[in-house]
Amino acid sequence: MEINKRTIMWIVFAVSLFVLWNDWMVANGGQSFFGPRSTATVPAKVATAPAAAAGANAGVPAPVAGTAAVPGADGVAPTAQREIITITTDVVKADIDTAGGVVRRLELLKYKQAGHPGWFGGCFGLFQWCAPRVDKTKNEVLFDEGTNHAYLAQTGLLGAAGLPNHNTIFTAKPGARVIDGANDVQLVLESESGGVKLTKTFTFHKGSYVIDVRHDVANVGAAPVAPQLYLQLLHDGNKPEGDSYFNSSFTGPTLYTPEDKYQKLDFAKIEKNGHADHATKSNNGWIAISQHFFVSAFVPQPNTARDIYTRKEATPNRYSIGTITPLGTMAPGAVVSNTAQLYSGPQDENLLEKVSPGLDLVKDYGFLTIIAKPIFWVINQIHNVLGNWGWTIIAFTILIKLLFFPLSAAGYKSMAKVKLVTPKMQAIRERYKNDPAKMNQATMELYKTEKINPLGGCLPILVQMPVFIALYWVLQASIEFRGAPWIGWIQDLSQHDPYCILPVLYAISMYITTKLNPAPADPMQAKMMMWMPLAFSVMFFFFPSGLVLYWVVNNILSIGQQWVITKKFAEAKAA
Repeated sequence: MEINKRTIMWIVFAVSLFVLWNDWMVANGGQSFFGPRSTATVPAKVATAPAAAAGANAGVPAPVAGTAAVPGADGVAPTAQREIITITTDVVKADIDTAGGVVRRLELLKYKQAGHPGWFGGCFGLFQWCAPRVDKTKNEVLFDEGTNHAYLAQTGLLGAAGLPNHNTIFTAKPGARVIDGANDVQLVLESESGGVKLTKTFTFHKGSYVIDVRHDVANVGAAPVAPQLYLQLLHDGNKPEGDSYFNSSFTGPTLYTPEDKYQKLDFAKIEKNGHADHATKSNNGWIAISQHFFVSAFVPQPNTARDIYTRKEATPNRYSIGTITPLGTMAPGAVVSNTAQLYSGPQDENLLEKVSPGLDLVKDYGFLTIIAKPIFWVINQIHNVLGNWGWTIIAFTILIKLLFFPLSAAGYKSMAKVKLVTPKMQAIRERYKNDPAKMNQATMELYKTEKINPLGGCLPILVQMPVFIALYWVLQASIEFRGAPWIGWIQDLSQHDPYCILPVLYAISMYITTKLNPAPADPMQAKMMMWMPLAFSVMFFFFPSGLVLYWVVNNILSIGQQWVITKKFAEAKAA
């Protein structure tokens, strides 16, 4: 059977886009077309904390086995007054509640909020609904709480009745609340109950998304105590505001341990089973809540044993991931200190790598991470020179084209040869139209005589598909592209073209490419090849404009390369 190069090329392209679409489904919490796919990378291990009693201990995890459970006793200091204290630095604005020392709200001052998509503007109002727009009047907010939304950072003590936890009222010590010329600002909270005094110290740093969280535990009673410290992130099961079906993202608990590496968990599984399957013990690592472009992570004190848990809260649509660290038995008068870090900010690789090993893995590049990470590194180096992400993509496209020039040139030479021998192939089809076996044999002999590789035309598309898919994930995962403009109408390379100019240019370039290719002998196939550019252009309406820009520039370069090679072979044949 004759092998048609154009058909194979389009099939490869279609299959690759199908795989891309499938990963869209998975990333948005949908079912994979290939069946269920677990996000955990280790065998099932269960760590679960049962729902706590209502009241002062609502939402408090159960202690590690072997210690007394936390009863529903009142852990509130009766004379303390609740207040919300706001700490402002140059990059964050945080609201900390003295009721538990909970981080209730955290606003990122350098990043704007992704708002609800509009109905007008993009593609004359036809496709704007499929992706959120960045609202440049509002800052991105991570920690927050509302009617159907919760995203909080909580800490406290376990192990005996009445120990201070994230429901206990703390007293704030006086101090600066705004970084004004200084490099750091601290908030110190104190509470004493159950014979234990807990001092929480939050230290904010200028230019940093890392909050140092120090817990000083003092036994002020007359009997030994064995407290345990928990660090907990609580989140609802909803996607972030502005998230859409075509704007792929993952939202959920994640964790990392040196033994079991990086794991992504699922709110739906926690809802169903009351917990998720994951690593349960380690001396190092971190826990986090990841969402598109941003992450909040607790990094416990290193080289310290801790238990890791996930659980479904008593309040509907509330889930938590946390760690529990035993502080040992404390004699009366003893003091134990524990330090941790809370990172809440963008998924910036350079920042995440400095906080903790493995934290940069929350920047999810999909199944082509091994290609995507080097691609981002190269793109970042180019951007350091050009300073504009749109021109960076164009320069990167040219670089990729030069890198694969010999291979793509070989493919275009093969297609040029096929175009030259098309009359001979038509004659073979006419001669053996009633004998397919002889037709295929004669065609293969013609290929051999003319030194034509039947699969040569597929090479240009085959070598670029992994780069194409990896670049898609780079654009989807990199905070640097969020809200990054190119020129004129392209003001966000991570979102689709609002006026569909790039998809239309892509359709035109593909039409020209089709005309440069050898025409299929089958009239029906010829019509299909003419309609294919339009079909893929419609799909590109929903793709990030940065990705479509890459493909348009690649097509323009390919057209020039193919035209020169085809003309060269035609002139040689005429001579």
